[in-house]
Amino acid sequence: MFRNFKVVSHVVYGRGSLNQLDDILSAQRPDSTGFMVFLVDDVFTDKPLEKCLPVKPRDLLIRVNVTDEPKTTYVDHLRDQVRAFSDRLPFGVIGIGGGSVMDLAKAVSLMLTNPGSSAEYQGWDLIKNPAVYHVGIPTLSGTGAEVSRTTVLTGPEKKLGINSDYTVFDQVVLDPDLIDDAPNPQRFYTGMDCYIHCIESLTGTYLNMFSQAYGEKSLELCRDVFLKNPEDSNDRLMMASYFGGMSIAYSQVGIAHALSYGLAFVLGVHHGIGNAIVFDYLEEFYPEGVREFRLMMDRQNIELPRNLTTGLEPAKIEKMIDVALILEPLWENALGKNWKTIMTRDRIRKLYLQI
Repeated sequence: MFRNFKVVSHVVYGRGSLNQLDDILSAQRPDSTGFMVFLVDDVFTDKPLEKCLPVKPRDLLIRVNVTDEPKTTYVDHLRDQVRAFSDRLPFGVIGIGGGSVMDLAKAVSLMLTNPGSSAEYQGWDLIKNPAVYHVGIPTLSGTGAEVSRTTVLTGPEKKLGINSDYTVFDQVVLDPDLIDDAPNPQRFYTGMDCYIHCIESLTGTYLNMFSQAYGEKSLELCRDVFLKNPEDSNDRLMMASYFGGMSIAYSQVGIAHALSYGLAFVLGVHHGIGNAIVFDYLEEFYPEGVREFRLMMDRQNIELPRNLTTGLEPAKIEKMIDVALILEPLWENALGKNWKTIMTRDRIRKLYLQI
């Protein structure tokens, strides 16, 4: 059975395209009594970006903090904040920020129409009711969160996405102006999430021509950005993120992502930097990709954190392994259907202990 997956239905791209947001949202405001919810990364508090958003008097603007990766408890808190604001559903939820804000916007839009805690929906196709209309406006590029059917959350027991066709944004606004001021090393680590997406997708057992076509173009753009530094690097990086997200939509990621989930759950390491840290130890599995990744680090003057697991108590290492092993599709994509005979707990433990 071939997958019939959902894609973002509307995309606007171009420098200055954020200026079209008011017109885009006006079409989703059927009357003057309702409201929109703007979830904006709090780094933009009182900054020009926040001030140019088309927030109407009845709308709710929530400044979200993503110092920590998105947690199910935070999603539930934001959902409750919206419900306390009004006894009716909002016309829409708009997320403005990096991948973590994209994930929060997707998750809140889902939890406004589905009962219980977001932790109950960590997994594949557990969501039963469509989300409210939701828009993604990335200010960092690389995660592919703007196009994916996943909102990655850390719950009480695991780090795992809410994977659903209902998760996908209804609209994304891709404005390269918004990522011009992204600082290094954050820009590099977010971009490496995209690069690693491509390496894992293009070398995986789930590979097909659909994912290959998107993945190869995304990889080409990543190489341009991080090895050549052209003047239009941010335009290229924004499209690399979009194409990279589309590539894994019809395939999967692999070992680096699986291991980084365990690292994030136990140590709170952010997704982009976590992928980069892990990937540097995976030359056995992705030899050409790791060598090129190290060249990119050298060109961009990046030094990875080391010795993260030194002295870590055994119980936490075991929890990392537990979290990583939940992600079975990632392991199968990387190593095939017999991956459990290849990637044992002991082998994963040895990898973690190197980091």
